[in-house]
Amino acid sequence: MSVRLNVVDEGRGDAVVLVHAIGCDHRMWDSLAASLVSDWRVLRVDVRGHGASPVPDGEYSLDELAGDVKAALDMRGIAKAHWVGLSMGGMIGQAFALAWPDHLGRLVLANTTSSYGPGGPAMWEARAKAVREGGMAAIVELVMQRYFSDEFRERHPDVVELYRKRVAATPAQGYIGCCAAIRDLDFTRDLARIHARTLVIAGEKDAGTPPAMAEEIARHINGAQAVVIAGTAHLSAVEDPDEFNLLVRDFLS
Repeated sequence: MSVRLNVVDEGRGDAVVLVHAIGCDHRMWDSLAASLVSDWRVLRVDVRGHGASPVPDGEYSLDELAGDVKAALDMRGIAKAHWVGLSMGGMIGQAFALAWPDHLGRLVLANTTSSYGPGGPAMWEARAKAVREGGMAAIVELVMQRYFSDEFRERHPDVVELYRKRVAATPAQGYIGCCAAIRDLDFTRDLARIHARTLVIAGEKDAGTPPAMAEEIARHINGAQAVVIAGTAHLSAVEDPDEFNLLVRDFLS
């Protein structure tokens, strides 16, 4: 059953949904939303368990998280939307593309993967266990090292501190629920069924979802293009917003 998501809905024109990474919220997209809002209707969602959205008990699935977004679009009478998803947002985007192809325009999958391979489930179970036992504080530093490159952390300690506070403020149950969704990620064999025009963006220094994972997605989706943003780690949209925003604008146009 879907939950009613918190959505920041701005602008006019064709709809573009922006879906954030685990441990973030709609504010991750402040820069991109500002870049798009003059030409598109931009909907920034807080994924279930994050931001101002409800935090249901138990484990979540990627299909449920995609269903939440579909319900948010239905509630606003939006029959079709472009999708920009980063990390978990890209995983949910794959689920949406497979479940509701007729309701998807163009698809941007950034810093994400279609599978973490055989070691993925244990990795995400360990992350959830750490949060269950130690709260969000147990993983904040690990997450900062994944989110941002060493160079960015040195040059922009203010931005890193902002995201450290946001991750720390994420409801533990919401984070754990989404860990379960990511744990079960396994879309590689299904990607050929995605026919939306697709752009896959990777960060050159992204250790969590390296460029090889982006290339794997692009190989399986007919006509997809893969682009690597130099010097960036996992939150490429935050590390190099100018390049990220330009890529997305050009692709949606």
